[in-house]
Amino acid sequence: MTEETPINRIPQHRHCEICGKAFVGEGSFCGEECKTSAGAVAKKKIGRLLLLWIAIVAITVAAIVVVELI
Repeated sequence: MTEETPINRIPQHRHCEICGKAFVGEGSFCGEECKTSAGAVAKKKIGRLLLLWIAIVAITVAAIVVVELI
């Protein structure tokens, strides 16, 4: 005789993009704290990209000036 074990089904859920916690509902975040944290992370990334863009422009302009002088 074999005993049948009941299968526990996991309900449809999502995982929070910040903390990875499983939650049921809409959106990409489990709560306001993670949503706010995601906004701060996005602002940091934009700041870094802007700084990188400025550095690339400055290096390009410096290279053009050096080539013009030669």
